[in-house]
Amino acid sequence: METLYPGATLGVLGGGQLGRMFVSSARTMGYRSVVFDPSSDSPAGRIAEHHLCAQFLDKKALFDFATLCDAITLEFENVPVEAVEYLQKRVRVFPSAKALSMTQDRIVEKTFLNQLNIATTPFYAIKEGHDLVAAFESMASPLVLKTARFGYDGKGQCVVETLQQAQQFFEKVKRVPCIAETRLALAAEVSVVIARAHDGNSVLFPVSENLHDNGILHLAAVPARINSNLEAQVCDSAKRIADAMDYIGVMAAEFFITDSDELFVNELAPRPHNTGHYTIDVCTSSQFEQQVRMMCGLPLAHSDCARPVVMVNLLGDLWHNGDPQWQVLLSEPSLKLHLYDKSEPRPGRKMGHFCLVGDSNHRDADLLRAKASALHQQLRQALS
Repeated sequence: METLYPGATLGVLGGGQLGRMFVSSARTMGYRSVVFDPSSDSPAGRIAEHHLCAQFLDKKALFDFATLCDAITLEFENVPVEAVEYLQKRVRVFPSAKALSMTQDRIVEKTFLNQLNIATTPFYAIKEGHDLVAAFESMASPLVLKTARFGYDGKGQCVVETLQQAQQFFEKVKRVPCIAETRLALAAEVSVVIARAHDGNSVLFPVSENLHDNGILHLAAVPARINSNLEAQVCDSAKRIADAMDYIGVMAAEFFITDSDELFVNELAPRPHNTGHYTIDVCTSSQFEQQVRMMCGLPLAHSDCARPVVMVNLLGDLWHNGDPQWQVLLSEPSLKLHLYDKSEPRPGRKMGHFCLVGDSNHRDADLLRAKASALHQQLRQALS
């Protein structure tokens, strides 16, 4: 693959915060950037050299995008596969349309993982109403029902204890294909970000331990409080998955861990990930630098992490009385604040995050996590 050096133009499908952080990294490394996003007010579009504001299936805009760019990537997985297929006939796109299609559909994704003998949460595909009956007959309730496509941050899913509740959810989502999963008793949720190059070489960032609130990531802590055996299994599974997909780019894999140390893949994300934002502040390279490197055919960068860190998401709820009291966070000298420049705060919307960085000589993850949670709570209390 021809190497692209600084001065080349890189495109990104999607203009949210992940696109913004990609553009920032690309610009720092000397690359020009083009954002393709339907919103005229996208965070990434504001800082890119060029913003193509069009629908993702607009053929004229896609042609222009391919013409402007030397390589293209994406910032979220709900881009139409047809758009990526069109683009990759004209310019190199990573990840590929094939990889994107595998990760857009939970049924396809979990079936693929099981074929690799990688455990997923036990599931049942729901395509017709009668499949709900079969799901309840084959799996113990409560079940988690999720739409097979387009769900994120807890959207498009529901915990159901009865067949009637499941049927109500199925009607609510207009009977689109769904997946029913066994609701596991979890000891932890973890994730890992992997960067894989065109020559098959890959590097992994440290495993993060994640805490969710109402289906939305609240915090991600590194190092994860798991034993070395589980950590090795997480990393080995992520590498096996990326290799089997012949994946090029950056990908995240999320895992569930049960009380008995069983490991299950929850889902894959064919892009940089919310749980990997800590890499900007504490790793030799960030997940976004690796994204640039992979699409340009550059060598992999080191991914080691020198300090413990806790990343905490800042949601739109914090803005309901105006801007948050930023002095609560900025008075802490070991805290890094990242805001996404979104114009409309909404409850549950990711508006930014902060990373609390620990001392390199003191790796007590519990204390750092408690301090980060206390700072977030102080910010919430300052609203009243």
